[in-house]
Amino acid sequence: MSTSPDPVPEQTPGPEHGGGVRRGDTPPVESGTHGRSHREPTPPRWPNATTILLLLVVTLAVLGVIIAQVIGIIQVF
Repeated sequence: MSTSPDPVPEQTPGPEHGGGVRRGDTPPVESGTHGRSHREPTPPRWPNATTILLLLVVTLAVLGVIIAQVIGIIQVF
């Protein structure tokens, strides 16, 4: 014998007109999505540091080439 998962509206506790609940009814529970259920893992910091270091190296290399060309050490253009 199986029972239907759908509740019978006459027997289901719920709010009355005006927002209250009937005497003896259990008020509905809050949503299960409120707050976090576990601590979020902290993302690793090394990709950010690697990206910054790579940008710094490329910037210094470009500046070095520009300075060398202005001084006359190399001829790029």
